[in-house]
Amino acid sequence: MTLFMLTVVVLVLLSQAVPGSTERCWNLHGTCREECRREENGFIFCPSGKLCCVKPKFQPKLRG
Repeated sequence: MTLFMLTVVVLVLLSQAVPGSTERCWNLHGTCREECRREENGFIFCPSGKLCCVKPKFQPKLRG
């Protein structure tokens, strides 16, 4: 019984320790974040209301 309780406690603690968001956007090339990193730009909003942060190589080319 104690081995079972120890296993349950470890699993609960590990489930709380998973960091970050796995919400993806921009055809799976972007990540939804509160703030984009320096090398990323935010173009659209994710369904959660966060910015869709995309690296420059996946950003659309603007014609002008």
